[in-house]
Formats: sequence, structure tokens, C-alpha cells
Amino acid sequence: MTDNMVLYEVSNGVARIILNRPAVNALNLEMVKDVVAAFETAGKDEGIRAVVLTSAVSKAFSAGLDLHILLGRSEEKVHGLLQELYVRLYDTQYNLGKPSIAAVGGAARGGGMTMAISCDVILAGRNATFGYPEIDAGVIPAIHFAHLPRIVGRHRAFELLFSGRSFGADEAYRLGLVSRVVPDEELVSHAQALAETFAAKSAVVMRLGRAAFMRQNDLDYRRSIANAVEDFCNVAMTDAAQDKLQAFVDRRRSASGR
Repeated sequence: MTDNMVLYEVSNGVARIILNRPAVNALNLEMVKDVVAAFETAGKDEGIRAVVLTSAVSKAFSAGLDLHILLGRSEEKVHGLLQELYVRLYDTQYNLGKPSIAAVGGAARGGGMTMAISCDVILAGRNATFGYPEIDAGVIPAIHFAHLPRIVGRHRAFELLFSGRSFGADEAYRLGLVSRVVPDEELVSHAQALAETFAAKSAVVMRLGRAAFMRQNDLDYRRSIANAVEDFCNVAMTDAAQDKLQAFVDRRRSASGR
């Protein structure tokens, strides 16, 4: 794993993929590649029966993309990152062959939401927060146009995606976005316990059943992902987006005192 930005642990047939890029697990290309590689490793290991994706950073699951990548109109670089985050992550999860659980503590935003939603189940800590702030940074949460309306309904999805507001774990549960809300200090143990419950089932039945579930719920999602990559890049390369991104980055730098 690159510079330990992603950690990989195994316990009782469960692989734990741990995001580890303080202060907020901002996603760059190398980190996303490491996450995908970790899922691929878990998928190929017959001794692994379930996977948990979580964070070593106490206040953030992931704040989303490292916005510096988007500045300067490097379309090739942005396209490469989105190919990993949108396409390869989805393909790897689709073909994983075993259940995956996102254990979300702290803030999950933008690309962090993409990471979480790629999993089969999402558990949230009591103080977890969620949101799609892309619109305020001058870009669009394109991948979430494909799946969020199917989870929470078209009108609620539109409000969340285009207001940019954050919301808490209880609202995420009411919307059907997360499966369970648990005390923050018990988040990882709850995820591990659920993973071990899945791991105790027949590996063959789980693999075939999950594959059938994925096929039934795909709904042409793969084509939607390809469109999302192009939609995001088209918006991010505009003058308006670049101006907003720079202002957003400057505000964050001022707020952090750097």
C-alpha cells in the first residue's frame, strides 16, 4: 500500500480495509488505487469471507476528493482518478464474491460517499455525518445521480444533491441510506460482528446469492457510471468550476489555519 494511506488487516475470516490519510482521508489517485487493490486482494483470498471498509481517522471516514487534483484543468488526471473511483471500484465490488460493509464514523462527503455506497451494507456511528458538497465547490456529484434516487427517492435525492447540506446518521437511517446506527465507540466491533455473521454462512451460497443480488439490482448502473465520469469532467473543466474550486480550497485552508 502506498505510504500506508490504506491499511489491510485480517481477523476471523474478515478483511479490514482502513483509510489512513489524515487529517480527513482526502482521496487522491494513489489512495483510491490502494483501496481497489485491497478489495481485489480480499476477493481473491478464499480465506476471506467478508470485508469491512473503515477509517483510522477519528473525525472522518473520508471528506471526498483531494480538490487540488481538480484545479488546473488536468482532464487526463481527473479522468484517471474517476476511472478508479467510479469504474474500477464498482467493478471490483460487483465481482467481489463476498459481502462488504462500510463502517462510517465521522464525516463522509463526496468521494467518501462513493466509497461507502459501493459496499453492500453501511453502518454509521452515532455522530457520523453525510453530504454531497460538490455543488458548493463548483462541480457535480455525478455518480450519485445514478444511485441515490434509487435509494431515497427522486425528490429527496435532488434536495440532498443540489443543496449541498450535510445530514446526520439518524436522517441517513430514516432515508434508508444506512442499515444501522450504533455508538461511535462500538462501530468497528458492530461491523466486525456483522461481517463474521456473513462469514459463517456457506461461502458457495453467499457467492452465488450475492452475484444474483447484484445482477437483479444493477439496473444498467454500469453505463450510468461511464456517463458520470464524462459529466463530472465536463463540469470540472469550466471556468466557473475552476473559480469555485479555488475559492473552496482557499476557504478550507483559511479555516484550518494553513
